[in-house]
Amino acid sequence: MGYRVAICDDVEEDARYFASVVRTWGEEGAISLDVEIFPSAESFLFRYEEDKAYDILLLDVQMQGISGIELARRVRSGDPHAEIIFTTSHFELSSEGYEVDALHYLVKPVPRDKLMEVLSKAARRLATQSPPLVVHCGGETIKLPVWEIMYVESFLHYIVIHTGKGEYRLKENLSAVEARLGSDFYRTHRSYLVSLKHIRRISRTAVWLESGEEIPLARGKYDDIHRAFIRQN
Repeated sequence: MGYRVAICDDVEEDARYFASVVRTWGEEGAISLDVEIFPSAESFLFRYEEDKAYDILLLDVQMQGISGIELARRVRSGDPHAEIIFTTSHFELSSEGYEVDALHYLVKPVPRDKLMEVLSKAARRLATQSPPLVVHCGGETIKLPVWEIMYVESFLHYIVIHTGKGEYRLKENLSAVEARLGSDFYRTHRSYLVSLKHIRRISRTAVWLESGEEIPLARGKYDDIHRAFIRQN
């Protein structure tokens, strides 16, 4: 298991200390880590616009410019799954973290063992989640929560991922995506991969999704998808 960790703190000494502890935690737990340090919320957001595939965020609450709280709000607007850990010199600010589902507040100076304990808690929470589908689309790296994906449609050398929040077109092979998504998805047709969780009704020639969309079902697949649908539910 590996995680991407972002540390955002405008105090360089604190940021370096946190990075050192995070790396030690990874080494002691044999956990593969990619740790990045950002000196401001603005510098993190610049990077985040192109690559949203972060798992754990350590955010200083009080920074010049955009605060850690506001940064967390922006992240949460598109990513409900990243684990957010706040660091602060003012414990009374902790109530603001509930709205962004912060995992923990750590008061500076943060003891090494306490930070490692909270990181382990973050890892346990991440382990209970279905891993998001990480895709490269329009010059960005995006984490798509699997439960939001309704179906995937293939067009020649491209696919379109349909979610409740929008569509994502990328150059990818449908079979490769099918292998990454796993057993919650069913290949109804050579050009369609459908989430069993979003199916409302099945006939001999089509499946209907909760959204009302109709997806073709290839001949001979009715019994198989019906069994898969019953097992999944």
